[in-house]
Amino acid sequence: MKDLFKQNAIFITLSLMLMIALGLALLGFEKGELHLLLCDRHSPARDIFYRYYTHVAEWFPYIVCVSLLLFSRIGDGAFASAAMLGSALTTQLFKHIFVAPRPLTWFAEYMPHIQLPLVEDVTMNHWFSFPSGHTTSFFSLAFVLCIIATRKLTEKPFGSVVIQLLLFAAAALGGYSRIYLCQHFALDVFAGVVVGVGITIICLAIFNRYTDKKWYNYRLLAKK
Repeated sequence: MKDLFKQNAIFITLSLMLMIALGLALLGFEKGELHLLLCDRHSPARDIFYRYYTHVAEWFPYIVCVSLLLFSRIGDGAFASAAMLGSALTTQLFKHIFVAPRPLTWFAEYMPHIQLPLVEDVTMNHWFSFPSGHTTSFFSLAFVLCIIATRKLTEKPFGSVVIQLLLFAAAALGGYSRIYLCQHFALDVFAGVVVGVGITIICLAIFNRYTDKKWYNYRLLAKK
């Protein structure tokens, strides 16, 4: 485990820095004020990008998990599937416990004079805001891919650094897309990062004990 944390130190450090930054912002600003500060940088190009990019969290994790199960080691596929499923179930549990209002509903009740900068053709949700499921998926998937990729790049530190930076950027953009589209508050995204990274670490601790087992290294379709 220590080696894996060391190999993925950049992704983990950046994720922690993002959590701290969001945490400080949440302490320093009121809920509505912070949301308006973060979502008020719209342009036609950004609208198109975030409108489509946010959907990556809805289908890409399934492609990754199935691909790993079929073409890579069974253990890696099982680890990825467990991390994605575990983080999704945890998120849904919290959503149904808190039943928090989404920005559109919250602003209509507490700040009705504010017109949110909504993006055209985006279907707006009204409830189950906390935490952000898309953010959870983005960070869980990015962390899983980091772990699997850096295992294969132990002799190529530069490649490992690039992979971690790119995957963190992809996850962070996914999390921000939820605020930009006014589907979530910063608190929801903060919780999504915590759940995505945290559940992945738990799954890593479980599956890492079996990496030398025959079943973990078995491949269904790829050549041995």
